[in-house]
Amino acid sequence: MSEHKERKTLEERNQASDLERLRHSCAHILATAICRLWPNAQLAGGPAVENGFYYDVDLDHKISTEDFETIEAEMKKIVKENQTFERRTVTRAEALAMAESGALGANGPRSVSSQFKLDLLERIPDGEDITIYANGDFTDLCAGPHVGRTGNCKAFKIMSVASAFYQGDKTQPMLQRIYGTCFPNKTQLEEHLARLEEARKRDHRRIGREMGLFTIDEAVGQGLILWKPKGALVRRSLQDFITEELDRLGYSQVYTPHIGKLDLYRTSGHFPYYCESQFPPIAERETIEKLCKEEASCAELFNGLTTGTIEGYMLKPMNCPHHIKIYASDAHSYRDLPVRLAEFGTVYRWEQSGELGGMTRVRGFTQDDAHIFCTPEQIGQEVRQCLGIVKTILGTLQMNDYRVRLSLRDPDSTKYVGSPENWDLAEAALRKEVVELGAEWTEEPGEAAFYGPKIDFIVRDCIGREWQLGTVQVDYNLPERFNLHYTGADNKPHRPVMVHRAPFGSMERFTGLLIEHFEGKFPTWLSPEQVRILPISEKVAEAAEELRRTFAAQGIRITLDATPDKIGAKIRNAQLDKVPYMLVIGQREAEEGKVSVRHRDLGDLGTYAGSDFLAALKDELAARLIKPALQPVQK
Repeated sequence: MSEHKERKTLEERNQASDLERLRHSCAHILATAICRLWPNAQLAGGPAVENGFYYDVDLDHKISTEDFETIEAEMKKIVKENQTFERRTVTRAEALAMAESGALGANGPRSVSSQFKLDLLERIPDGEDITIYANGDFTDLCAGPHVGRTGNCKAFKIMSVASAFYQGDKTQPMLQRIYGTCFPNKTQLEEHLARLEEARKRDHRRIGREMGLFTIDEAVGQGLILWKPKGALVRRSLQDFITEELDRLGYSQVYTPHIGKLDLYRTSGHFPYYCESQFPPIAERETIEKLCKEEASCAELFNGLTTGTIEGYMLKPMNCPHHIKIYASDAHSYRDLPVRLAEFGTVYRWEQSGELGGMTRVRGFTQDDAHIFCTPEQIGQEVRQCLGIVKTILGTLQMNDYRVRLSLRDPDSTKYVGSPENWDLAEAALRKEVVELGAEWTEEPGEAAFYGPKIDFIVRDCIGREWQLGTVQVDYNLPERFNLHYTGADNKPHRPVMVHRAPFGSMERFTGLLIEHFEGKFPTWLSPEQVRILPISEKVAEAAEELRRTFAAQGIRITLDATPDKIGAKIRNAQLDKVPYMLVIGQREAEEGKVSVRHRDLGDLGTYAGSDFLAALKDELAARLIKPALQPVQK
């Protein structure tokens, strides 16, 4: 939940949905309860946010989870009292008098002023109505809107408590932020809590740690993923999957550096248009030494890098400028186009520490990136091909619950580069293809990249959460900024169009999503360990090792549990490690060249000749099946 956003206008507030009104009203019920329990509490703000509401409070008492039951009990009393939410417009002088008497954000006047309400009053523009809302003895400065009575807010729950700076400003006091949620009825609340519990069970950070897939180390840095061997196998399987598709479709693989000169990004527009999301520029060593001798300030260094009077480098925020330079390094005829350049390229973004989260929000990530340089007449077929790759990936993984967002520019914003004519052409090209895609889609102005509109795939996982994954973008602007061209049939130079596309989005986010989607139980083709051999005793150790070598030679990711544990413990350990297939070998199996096959989800699958199981397994892997090819033997 965001700590601070720009102040909403009255018109925006009045457009609040019924659910937002309910949650905003429940925030006031929470505030009323806080003031009953701790009358000296200083309240700041309490808006409705996605999935609930919060209230920021300055309080000597440190609120903990042990207080939640007491707070909820007091809230239930207020709901039962069925107090009316009464709105009243007051003058600025009246509001100031109430705040100075301590009566705003409180259950009546107090011996101290309502310090945050005094500040909030100063933030209300001259000429805007100042309104207060009262329910029972509680009164607060608020623009609304609210439901009619506290009795409408029966299905609620306090969720957590955290710290937050007032107004999201690190120079301001640290407050306690109490989060809650509220729904129209108890059934919807229980369904929401059940989804949250399911999300906790599937949390990729916990599962990734337990399965040894990845780690994040403070010594390396927040938001920088260290892929452990098992996680690297999952990533490699995904990369092999898409590489096969790209080879089939005529892409060329390239590799580019992790940094580039600032002038490269000035030309592309990433610097300064994308400046807030980038790591700071890096000055050359000689320049830093010279400035140090001159006793120049850090501000002079940074300003010089920004204006271009000092040369420097930057960790690349996107791969496209590098691919552009590869295209520009050769002369091209219209007969050469389209040129399709693909790279698993690592890029870097400066995300705020409070916004980082496991693998899904990071500072360094690898995109399955590609840039297509084509003629204007080829745009349609190239976009369709890109959309087809995304659909192939989602279809293979059976992630078919998604919607499509056509992200357009905001005509009133200055964050976009290029002429309106180029934007119109690009948006029209994408709109045509998204209509023919046949999926649920919406247009959302203001969500475009600074250089071009895009089609984003918003995927819903198995518990209904939405994730932005694959993207396809049409770009007339970067070819113009870099003066790209090809020789047309008329033997004259023409400007190519770029199509940017990343079907996975990023390997980190996509893998994090897959961990949660499958709860760590990857389909066999993605599993870091696909088969584990479980010998019943040491007597069959030689046969078990021979089987392991045979399977490994066929490219199967297979291990052998040679511990002295009993077979029940070995099976249990394999289940905990989420290994898809277990091959149990006893004396009879060893003598007959057979294996007793178990699956982590289906249990006993029966006894097979080792060669027969290997053939079935290879077919399952080749087809990249989600469900196991073998099924339990009917008894």
